[in-house]
Amino acid sequence: MDSLLNTTDYYSSVNATNGSGLNDTEGYNQFVQPIWQIALWAIAYCSMVCVSVIGNLVVIWIILAHKRMRTVTNYFLVNLAFAEASMSAFNTVINFAYSVHNEWYFGLGYCRFHNFFPIAAVFTSIYSMTAIALERYMAIIHPLRQRLSSAETRVVIGVIWVLALLLAFPQYYYSTTDQLPGRTVCYIQWPEYTDDTAMDFKKMYSVSVVLLYYFLPLCIMGCAYLVVGLSLWAGTIPGDSTHRYREQLIAKRKVVKMMIVVVCTFAVCWLPYHIYFLLQQFHPDPMQLFEWRYIQQVYLAVLWLAMSSTMYNPIIYCCLNDRFRAGFQKVFCWCPCVPAASYEELELKSTRYLQTQVSVYRASRMETSLSTVLQPTEEERCGAEQPGSPPIIQTTLELTSTSNGSASRSALNPPDSPAYYGRHNMD
Repeated sequence: MDSLLNTTDYYSSVNATNGSGLNDTEGYNQFVQPIWQIALWAIAYCSMVCVSVIGNLVVIWIILAHKRMRTVTNYFLVNLAFAEASMSAFNTVINFAYSVHNEWYFGLGYCRFHNFFPIAAVFTSIYSMTAIALERYMAIIHPLRQRLSSAETRVVIGVIWVLALLLAFPQYYYSTTDQLPGRTVCYIQWPEYTDDTAMDFKKMYSVSVVLLYYFLPLCIMGCAYLVVGLSLWAGTIPGDSTHRYREQLIAKRKVVKMMIVVVCTFAVCWLPYHIYFLLQQFHPDPMQLFEWRYIQQVYLAVLWLAMSSTMYNPIIYCCLNDRFRAGFQKVFCWCPCVPAASYEELELKSTRYLQTQVSVYRASRMETSLSTVLQPTEEERCGAEQPGSPPIIQTTLELTSTSNGSASRSALNPPDSPAYYGRHNMD
């Protein structure tokens, strides 16, 4: 099997040694499992794929269907969700079937796609998380610098996909199928390595991918979140801070905490997988690993753990973010175990609906005015009745609510006074 998300090179190595992968000395084929084991693994893999695909599609809907959710961070989350849902749908089940049957049923075209796309998807996933970490770093540590616009965010996402496809291209180029006695196999036929060759292309590519796909982005994210965490949690909130400042700080902490959990989950899920294949690449006798009685069970467990990273993110979003939780509750409102969603309170409605509601609210507020008529005192009444006294002008004080809820004076002068007409003519 190759070190990169598929079972192809794994079985080609076994086939090259003994043709069938059978351990003749013990009379036991470690790659043939009882039906009950296959059934248990099938349930585990299919359940994981269903949770991953449905959960990530809901995440995409929550962000794209609600304008309030269309932030720079959430655009990267859409890219992350799309990559993970695609890998689960197009690779995981096929990989499991090939692991169990050791026979390729899907032709050369899908063999190349099967070896090519998962590399691009994993690259896109982890570098989307890296972009989020850097975006959070810039927003919190350097808040006065210009933030990414929507157009710039799309450009960054496009660059991530282009780099991912380029890095995965060798997997596509060297993929092939071969007809063995009684079955077909799909594998990657790397260039031959001899003593005269300056480098082992397969090992060089495998190590490069592990560094670029795992260790380098994790180091970048670790440094970024360390600095951000020290900035957000090292100090205490000042006692005289405004309520708005406290809310913003708490919101930033929640977002950063959610993304740290996402990154740590990814790292834990993929670490055994990379250790497994680095060990395979640099073991003095790799075939000794394949002859171990339980190697198939170990591989299926390691693969399931790595692929399961695609299903945890929607669960993390739902648990740690109020708006995502409201969106999930809205989607699964038909389920009796799901509590009623606070959909309206979190303003996840469509933009047009929100604008209509705000306009109606403002109009009703603007129409509400408070008029106070200042009645003359008794002495003023008596004085007005005396000959030669100026007439008493009834003064009206009108307070009109503005759109932000504050009150403004619409008439401080009597309607008949020159100041009243002068002020209104200037408006």
